[in-house]
Amino acid sequence: MQKRQLDHVLRAAGCITGEKRFVIIGSQALHGTFPDLPDDIARSAAVDLIATRNPDRTEWLNAIGVASPFHESFGYYADPVDESSATLPKGWKSRLVALPSGDTEGVQGLCLDPHDLAIAKYVACREKDLAFTRELARRAIVARERLLALVDKTPVTEEVRERIRRDIARDFLMQTA
Repeated sequence: MQKRQLDHVLRAAGCITGEKRFVIIGSQALHGTFPDLPDDIARSAAVDLIATRNPDRTEWLNAIGVASPFHESFGYYADPVDESSATLPKGWKSRLVALPSGDTEGVQGLCLDPHDLAIAKYVACREKDLAFTRELARRAIVARERLLALVDKTPVTEEVRERIRRDIARDFLMQTA
């Protein structure tokens, strides 16, 4: 997904909900730090959004969600989520990155910091998430030491924390091989 398509989803989300600010928690959050990111790393057609002022309005985004006329017309869509959709390190809200301005008609996107996003992907541990974290490491979008520091601030069991540390080590070991 390109930044202009993300802007389109935000415009539509603002129009539907009356909200002016959304948190972006999925892979499209990379556009906050890297607005010119190539499509191949943020290829998901979904924009995971949370309405910040009235979280109950987030579900209204189903009107532009998967299999909606919006999705069928444009090939991308909003995925209404909530804060429980991703397991994130403590303090993640203080590290949100403002999406650079664009054609959003005043609707603001607040994006996960790439390191917080990576931790959420490591926790989820689906194959697509692990492929994503490998690519983040390969492109030097995330730093190993920063990830390791955030793992200790993530509300998961020690067993999961150890698995994440191994996954991080694997991703960065692949970069030196």
